[in-house]
Amino acid sequence: MNSTNQLGGESPHEEPTDESPESLAALASERFQWHWEEIPIAGEIRKLAVASDPEGMLIDACERQDAGEQGVIDPFWATTWRAASGLDHFLCDPSRSGLSLSGLRVLELGCGTGHAGLAAACRGSQVVLTDGVTDPLLLVKMSTWEQRDRCQVQQLRFGIDCIEGPGFPLILGSDITYLRTLWPELNHCLREHLVEGGQVLLSDPYRIIANEFRDWIQENGWSYREHKINLNDDPAHPIRVMQLRAK
Repeated sequence: MNSTNQLGGESPHEEPTDESPESLAALASERFQWHWEEIPIAGEIRKLAVASDPEGMLIDACERQDAGEQGVIDPFWATTWRAASGLDHFLCDPSRSGLSLSGLRVLELGCGTGHAGLAAACRGSQVVLTDGVTDPLLLVKMSTWEQRDRCQVQQLRFGIDCIEGPGFPLILGSDITYLRTLWPELNHCLREHLVEGGQVLLSDPYRIIANEFRDWIQENGWSYREHKINLNDDPAHPIRVMQLRAK
């Protein structure tokens, strides 16, 4: 589950002007504890920069909200969600999407730790990784450093921001449909950035709220196809991939 909140008030820090790995690491360490985690991405074990205490960060945010502090956003981005792994597994078989990822222009929404976007970049895509808040983007920039010639990292808030330039044949999102109030903004964002004939891949662990989104998105002008992805870490709890195309 990634940070799609539109408030953008998670940290009153300026973005770094020096984006070397050392500078990014130092700035991230000022905001929260983090570490490198080795996980399978695009068929190989790779290092992903992740928050060290996502539960503690959520508790802290809730306490600050309860105390009346304004602009505090729940840091759902801090957890590495299985939905991203499911999307990664789906991308390994181009016969399912009908797309060759090599050289393909890809947009990831609500990227969180950046797992899905990095998986696409490792398979040869030119990827723009985005999130609605800026804290996770520090870690994403570190995680994608070795693929920086294929990766652009920036903030994108649904219904507020727009990426200039040509559209995207493929848009990715893992666990970004959990807030019903953001569905209209997400729909607008998808239509604004998807090229004609392009497709959207959204993954989730069969959440009830995502079942509602499945029906809602079809009522709002999208064709829908569903795929079930079984992961070795917990075969009893598969990941759903929603494959959408604008009608």
